[in-house]
Amino acid sequence: MASTDSPTGYDSPLEAFNSGQKEKLAYVTCISAKWKTNNKPDFVATIDLDPASSTYSKIIHKLEMPNLGDELHHTGWNACSSCKDCSVRRRYLIAPGINSDRIYVIDVASNPRSPKIHKVVETQQLHGTGKASAPHTVHCLPNGDILISCLGNEHGEAKGTFIVLEQGTFRVKGTWQKESDSIEYNYDYWYQPRHNIMVSTEWAAPNTFRKGFFMEDVQNGRYGHSINFWDWNQKKRIQKIDMGNEGMIPLEVRFHHNPASDVGYVGCALSSTVFQFHKHDGSWTSHLVARIPPKKVQNWVLPEMPGLITDILVSLDDHYLYISNWLHGDIRQYDISDSNNVRQVGQIFIGGSICKDGKVVVTEDTELEEQPVRPTVKGKPVRGSPQMLQLSLDGKRLYVTNSLFSSWDAQFYPENIENGSMMFLVHVNTESGGLTLDNDFLIDFGLEGNYLAHEMRFPNGDCTSDIWE
Repeated sequence: MASTDSPTGYDSPLEAFNSGQKEKLAYVTCISAKWKTNNKPDFVATIDLDPASSTYSKIIHKLEMPNLGDELHHTGWNACSSCKDCSVRRRYLIAPGINSDRIYVIDVASNPRSPKIHKVVETQQLHGTGKASAPHTVHCLPNGDILISCLGNEHGEAKGTFIVLEQGTFRVKGTWQKESDSIEYNYDYWYQPRHNIMVSTEWAAPNTFRKGFFMEDVQNGRYGHSINFWDWNQKKRIQKIDMGNEGMIPLEVRFHHNPASDVGYVGCALSSTVFQFHKHDGSWTSHLVARIPPKKVQNWVLPEMPGLITDILVSLDDHYLYISNWLHGDIRQYDISDSNNVRQVGQIFIGGSICKDGKVVVTEDTELEEQPVRPTVKGKPVRGSPQMLQLSLDGKRLYVTNSLFSSWDAQFYPENIENGSMMFLVHVNTESGGLTLDNDFLIDFGLEGNYLAHEMRFPNGDCTSDIWE
């Protein structure tokens, strides 16, 4: 049976993996792509994931935000498994607006099928007390407070910082690190208390990525290419690993779920590489474990198209790593059970920029003999390309949305802006590897308007929001 000592009810990742409840609901952030002209706000969709339900694979509730232009992005919980010894329980979904610098606290416990807004942390609080902007990754701290990575200063300029929300009041207490210990860039983060370490990644200044993606910004050094290691107790950076051209734009970062492990992975978007990092002789080291080769193409913005790894996650048993290649259009599954022998064991294409029915012609491909066919789900050709990933506790069901960021979507997948994005279900072979698209599960957010679906959370736990001590 699950434990009651943890806010999530599971004392270890393996307990959650072996005995966790099957997901029945998902909360999905939905961005209004045309809010400037249609005056429609973002909303958080509640999705029915219970196959026995009459409303399975449907939106059963929409919680609209009271403001326009938030760009809800990543979300997290007010309490996770690292808060085992505190009295806090999981009740609220924390939903930052990466464009508005506003943070919503959403009550999902009173009525899980119909969440409501509990509190709004206004932009002025983040700018004034935190001197920060572009709030991104949310995790609970062991003491019960909430830590949020921020990507810029109050003016949207490059500044890597972390702000703390006080549990209960949700006021901005200030920065986690000393103001003087802020760093160049920031994005995602993960921590392992047993190793007294936190690792953070780098995207770019809000003023850079908000306008869209341009290669001249990369060439002018406006995007990150390092991972940063922080002393968890002293709250200061102790090491920086610059991965150079092999590690351009490191985004999502994951440690093993096993809190005793010092092994983690980071996906580098533009370089389309995956690095593994671990502790060695008192410091941290990294090495390349996977590379997605670019494809030579015609009728695209560049003569070569990178895979663009935009999300990664690790299964709760630390057996498999999953990555999404947002430009090529595939999801890959890697066996990481032997960290010295990372190997690909599964792959599936769900749209992307190189499908046969598109305008792009692949002229040289070191992996595929022909361009992939665009799949159809419930009679609809898929739009866009797989981006955000979320995995069930038992590792058997991988949920996928296909929006990255509204201004980037507008450049690379304008059909998502016009017709809305989609959410899919992929079944996972957890024995030997393999991925299969479910042809009966589809959430078409275009039926709601010009909406882009991004982060997914399961109220009973998932593979990207919980950290164990």
